[in-house]
Amino acid sequence: MLKIEEITQLIAEDISSEKKKLARKGQDYYEGKHDILTYRLFYYNADGELVEDKYRSNIRISHPFFTELVDQAVQYGLSGGSFVKTDDPQLQNELDSYFNDEFYAELADTMTDAKAKGFAYMYGYKDEKDMLAFQNADSLGVVEVEARFASDKQDHILYWYVDRIDKDKKKVKKIMDWTAQETYFYIQYDDGKLIPDDDEPMNPKPHTIVTVDGQKYAEAFGYIPFFRLDNNKKQVSGLAAIKDLIDDYDLMASSLSNNLADFDTPIHVIKGFQGDNMDELQTNLKTKKMIGVDEDGGVEVKTIDVPYEARKVKLELDEKNIYRFGFGLNISGLKDTAATTNIAIKAAYSLLDLQASKFEIKLKQFMSKLVGAVLKEINEKQSTDYQLNQVYYQFEHEVMSNATENAANDLTEAQKRQTEINTLLGLATYLDNETLMQLVCEQLDIDYEEIKNKLPDPDEGMNSITGAAAALGGAEPFGGGVSE
Repeated sequence: MLKIEEITQLIAEDISSEKKKLARKGQDYYEGKHDILTYRLFYYNADGELVEDKYRSNIRISHPFFTELVDQAVQYGLSGGSFVKTDDPQLQNELDSYFNDEFYAELADTMTDAKAKGFAYMYGYKDEKDMLAFQNADSLGVVEVEARFASDKQDHILYWYVDRIDKDKKKVKKIMDWTAQETYFYIQYDDGKLIPDDDEPMNPKPHTIVTVDGQKYAEAFGYIPFFRLDNNKKQVSGLAAIKDLIDDYDLMASSLSNNLADFDTPIHVIKGFQGDNMDELQTNLKTKKMIGVDEDGGVEVKTIDVPYEARKVKLELDEKNIYRFGFGLNISGLKDTAATTNIAIKAAYSLLDLQASKFEIKLKQFMSKLVGAVLKEINEKQSTDYQLNQVYYQFEHEVMSNATENAANDLTEAQKRQTEINTLLGLATYLDNETLMQLVCEQLDIDYEEIKNKLPDPDEGMNSITGAAAALGGAEPFGGGVSE
């Protein structure tokens, strides 16, 4: 058991760590909270002092490219549905009951965390059916404590989260201290001292409670039921490679908007105004749309051309590089026409597919830990001996395609198959019936061994005719016959 002061110090050190700072930045950019939102404008006044300019337009627009890239990677990775497979039908049914739709919903959140923050967690618990289930845990609130750094010399997982904000606007935090045998619960109001959570009826609480013959018994998993999924070896998100590009895109786009806002009003150059002051001039321009000048006077309207072409080119270049170095699918690079071939579409998916293949290595390592825990429970309940090597992971990805080209390919394939079948039928007189049917089944993708017993006997019809002729040959006409 860790001391309260020890828990407080460990959480504080974790929050200020470089790893969690990078994770919070990734989370901010996933939520569209970019650095551009904190930009301010300054200028030097006549006295040489740097002051904030509060009168110029300061439009700040975030462009959530990182959100799209993360969601692309997660949805592409899970687009094929369930990927936990085995060749044992009975074991497959058991696995499907654990790794169901609810699990994959939690896994999607976990993968999103891993992509956005660099690492993510799921924790195991027993559901209402007394089955092991898994739920996503916010990685920003998980603190891993190795035994060598703990006062009791055993591994711990600290998990904290903001439970609510009370009427006095004070944050109420829940803190859990997980060990391999039990869990301790604490509560903290704002930055106050941690105290045991009296709302928990059992504190500490065992991992699970089983009931046998009306008696309740504590049961432990024997391990800390927290499982970590890493985005890569360094546990950092993909934001680092594209953050500067996203910031530059935000700056270019926002600056262009500010220029348009600052210079959208034309400038009137007036000579010989027949009025008393500038207020009268401005009023006449806004309301009457006319002003009076003397015979030597005049009005010229000046507009400023905003240099947008260079910014436009820079924005296009930044966007291209964001998808390139972010390993994403750039839809704008695909034209929505029938001329867009499947080869071009597959080429556009190449970077996203490369990222998915790389991430699947980490995902398989992560899933093996979960599957191992599930198999242990299945074996204990059913007295079986399923092994981890009986399970494999089959990832399939959905890729959009050109429907017109697909239809043309299907038609060509059907015509080719029909030509081959016609050729075989033309050779029927040179082949025996069994060989002919085997070749036809190959063309139709039919298993000959499954249907051969259902095929009619080609000699049966001839045998029936011969038998009938023989029977009729020895028969007498009805009612006797006329003998010669």
